[in-house]
Amino acid sequence: MTRSKIPFYFLIAVLITIGLVLSIFRHIEYQVPWLPGEKSTIWSVEARVEFDALGDAVKVNLARPQNQAGFTLINESTASPGFGVAFIDTRPATEWAIRQAIGEQTLFYRADFLVDDSQVNTLIETPKIKMVNWEEPFKTAANQILSQVRLQSADELSFAQQLFKILTQQEQDQNIALLENKQPNIARLAVDLLNQASIPAQLIYALKLEDGRRRQELVPFVRVWQNETTEIFQPNSGKRGLPDEFILWQQVQSPILEVIGATHSDVSFSIIKKQESIAAAIQAKQDSEQNLVSFSIHSLPIEEQALFKTILLLPVGALVVCLLRILIGLRTSGTFMPVLIALAFIQTSLATGLIGFLLVVLTGLMLRSYLSHLNLLLVARISAVIISVIAIIAVFSVLSYKIGLTEGLKVTFFPMIILSWTVERMSILWEEEGAKEVMIQGGGSLFTAIVAYLAMTNDVVRHLTFNFIGVQFIILSLILLLGNYTGYRLLELYRFKPMLNPTQESK
Repeated sequence: MTRSKIPFYFLIAVLITIGLVLSIFRHIEYQVPWLPGEKSTIWSVEARVEFDALGDAVKVNLARPQNQAGFTLINESTASPGFGVAFIDTRPATEWAIRQAIGEQTLFYRADFLVDDSQVNTLIETPKIKMVNWEEPFKTAANQILSQVRLQSADELSFAQQLFKILTQQEQDQNIALLENKQPNIARLAVDLLNQASIPAQLIYALKLEDGRRRQELVPFVRVWQNETTEIFQPNSGKRGLPDEFILWQQVQSPILEVIGATHSDVSFSIIKKQESIAAAIQAKQDSEQNLVSFSIHSLPIEEQALFKTILLLPVGALVVCLLRILIGLRTSGTFMPVLIALAFIQTSLATGLIGFLLVVLTGLMLRSYLSHLNLLLVARISAVIISVIAIIAVFSVLSYKIGLTEGLKVTFFPMIILSWTVERMSILWEEEGAKEVMIQGGGSLFTAIVAYLAMTNDVVRHLTFNFIGVQFIILSLILLLGNYTGYRLLELYRFKPMLNPTQESK
């Protein structure tokens, strides 16, 4: 007696309906576009302040950003249970205060920036010059450097340009090497030297905008004034101007974070990119309204949202695996190991990831072949493989760095346990089935990982999976439908090729 499939197809219809309803509702209610780039781009930046309170009154000041060229600040908010909050515009900064606190504390500050090409920098008042009291022999070294730069420049900005050229040159003279021993931070050293030359300059910090990044740190830049004009210099290269992918977190020099009444204070930043209408961003419906859509990942802190932006791509990779294994008939080493490899490719880039993966696995297989002769127990053997994989990655990273291939450092993004199990599974497969089966399953795994990587890095896919949670229900329904498929796989059809021409087979 055959079992009725009506409940199964009813479940599929329900999942698809839920997914479509949620997606259409979010599109209409919040004006979220179906495709990336249709609406305005909004960067949400969240600062996470952590410290250990000592049991007394605590006061925290965090520098906060303002409108600037290319970006308009449309919304800012904080999450600080028990703390009083005030926005100070003179510095500008965010100030938290509490009468008594003890133990680990975490405060959040969030700012939403609209990409706005019409926004220009506001006029910033020229700061007072802070002279540096150099000690000997640092004073003599500084004066010699400034004398050399003064002869090769015509005004304040050309003076700064020439100074950065000298500070960043590969073959430094003894004066620069001496000053760097006293002040290893090139940006701070440049500010001190410029002020010594009676040129207004300040150390400022900017944040690199990378979608989905967490625990990011601020990058130092140097702002130099010439009369009423000002220019930003990149200290490590000496180039003028703020790179396009950076946003200034502070316009003038001031402490990034000041904490009174606590220890071990630290601040980190998380960034996420959104495509929304301006009206939806200003109204901030996602944070203020209590309904089905606001009760979602979009109401989480930015750091967690950035994490979910990657996690929500896993169902896409799972769908690719189901398509290739069930319909095409590819064989892989492990069911969903290719998805994890694809995630590593996202962090490393495809070419770097492929080369690194092949080098680590091939070297690991050679070491595993030696371990097989020791007749170790499974747990001990896997542990030895894990340690070997870590050692291999460390050696490759150091070698690539020594020869100048910084891309090789990204091999550390590969999950150690997955690489170890890959080496173990392929080694056992080699012993039981031979090298041919290893090539088939290994090649199938890499091909599946590449297809999954291409699908998971597609801009449209990333936009839909993160902004429309209903897409997850639709993907689930497709996977369930594939799981109910009992027909032939594409790669199996060659077995029935003789049936297509029986007369030729009879001859």
